[in-house]
Amino acid sequence: MMTGPVASGKGRISPVDAAMIADSLLGGGLPREAEHHLAQAGLSYHLDDVAEAHLSQALLLAPDHAAVLIGLYRYYFYKGRLVDALDIAKACLQKASRENSLPEDWRQVKPGDAAFGRYEEILPRFFLFTLKGYAYLNMRLGETEEGKAAVLKLLELDPSDKIGARVLLDVVTRAGRGDDD
Repeated sequence: MMTGPVASGKGRISPVDAAMIADSLLGGGLPREAEHHLAQAGLSYHLDDVAEAHLSQALLLAPDHAAVLIGLYRYYFYKGRLVDALDIAKACLQKASRENSLPEDWRQVKPGDAAFGRYEEILPRFFLFTLKGYAYLNMRLGETEEGKAAVLKLLELDPSDKIGARVLLDVVTRAGRGDDD
């Protein structure tokens, strides 16, 4: 069951819906109070309890808004809370899949499912960058096979490597060879 925007008959999002989603990804449609809490979280980044309280309030007010999810992701990532960041990356990946009308399992996504080669297309780019974050976090957390699989999927979807996935592949390949090289 699709919980994102209504897709057209061919499983694609209408241009109007795509514009509304893109606006949402850029912060549009975010309740003013949630926006306030995100701003306060940024200002109180150094005060963990205060920043997290603001992020929690923003999440309560706009639980599926990309700006809130990205704010949480960044907070956890830069605080070194990679497991928490990975949980948010998974939520972002689900959101990006829904909003691009893609299969729920990123492994099933095919290059023709969205305009992945067009960097200016914000929704497919959101999916790619989310998958890149997911790959990176898995690699950092020692789940190298999962991370590598996600990187290989990125390179399949974006063979010109506009988002820089090849760097992650190089890292995981070097790590697999050990220190003997």
